[in-house]
Amino acid sequence: MNPVQSLLQVFGSRKMAALLLLGFSSGLPLFLTSKTLQAWMTVEKVDLTAIGLFSLVALPYSLKFLWSPLLDRFTLPFLGRRRGWLITLQVGLLIAIALMAFQQPKQTLQLLAINAFAIALFSATHDIAADAYRTDILEELELGAGAAVFVLGYRIALLLTGSLALILADRLPWSSVYLLMAFGMAIGMIGTLLAPEPKAIRPPETLAAAVILPFGEFFQRQGVLQAFLILVFIVLYKLGDSFVNNMSTPFLLQTGFTQTDIGAIQGGLGLIATIVGTLAGGAVLSKIGLNRSLWVFGGLQALSNLAYLLLAQVGKNYQALVLTINIENFCAGLGTAAFVAFLMNMCNQRFSATQYALLSSFMAISRDILVAPAGSLAKSTGWPLFFIISIVAAIPGLLLLPFFAPWNSKPAALSRPGLDEEEDLWGTK
Repeated sequence: MNPVQSLLQVFGSRKMAALLLLGFSSGLPLFLTSKTLQAWMTVEKVDLTAIGLFSLVALPYSLKFLWSPLLDRFTLPFLGRRRGWLITLQVGLLIAIALMAFQQPKQTLQLLAINAFAIALFSATHDIAADAYRTDILEELELGAGAAVFVLGYRIALLLTGSLALILADRLPWSSVYLLMAFGMAIGMIGTLLAPEPKAIRPPETLAAAVILPFGEFFQRQGVLQAFLILVFIVLYKLGDSFVNNMSTPFLLQTGFTQTDIGAIQGGLGLIATIVGTLAGGAVLSKIGLNRSLWVFGGLQALSNLAYLLLAQVGKNYQALVLTINIENFCAGLGTAAFVAFLMNMCNQRFSATQYALLSSFMAISRDILVAPAGSLAKSTGWPLFFIISIVAAIPGLLLLPFFAPWNSKPAALSRPGLDEEEDLWGTK
């Protein structure tokens, strides 16, 4: 079956349709407490220092692993272990985003901060539940396609809240814009009601077990050395891509492109290229297997930075800009499809909420911390050498692949721990 037929099968599945809508609900709140909110505050002439400090409301996204065991341990009395949490958090998000319509950034900045923090807290917890649901519901051969469809929904939500919201704000009051965005959460609620229930998995018997066992089970299943290498790999796999993402906008502005150029090409064409790459990655992954996908997509993800190196050499050239943005975003989408599938495959379904939250927190180290010196590095080396360094930064992650994802002559069967109720990896029976 060719990739086109695979994609048609994906969109014909009730499970994948639900994941598309759940991905949308996960992506919807993100810009409403960051980029879009910053635009509203800027229009309201809020002090720039205060606008900068508002980045702290996103703290729950980095700390969500602290309360993720609650979602593994406790099941709400409706819609099952994962969907009960999803629908509850979606209702909370709808209300919290709608309340933003009654805020006045210039007059009541503290109330605005509290409201935004509440949205981020609900959103981070919703991400825990959505990631766990996706991990629990997907079969071995569906991992790549499921990851791709979820990311597609997520990216569509970012387009809605990052682009359409700003366009509407030129025609409507910001309060009306946030009210409209709030009702977009109903799409996720439909997805939750449509979503099939995952196979029942025995939850941890106590909260203490939900906190401690996910760590012990992961290291016991993988072995201490391999588990350590996997965690290092998660930090490093997208490091080269993160370097470029962190500095692409300053580079393009310094090259002479306008903000409109960047918004239209990077925000529009780039987003489409990412979506196409993610979907293509999911289709190809189902054919060649997870191990080979990590190799191939990781290599392409690193080499795609050569397009930025070319643009740095030719300067302000719109054809080169379009080519660069499309190549880099398409390859980043491929890498994302494989990487998200890999993270899901590392989780035991009994602890999927906690383990996925922990693993994704390691991924955030690369995205948010290791790239912090990127600006000073680019300033001291110049753009061409910076992009060469970004390619080199991708190599250590690829060099770890032979230890736990060897290139096999045939696609390796994926191991999905936690599916067997009779399995006792923790010695608790």
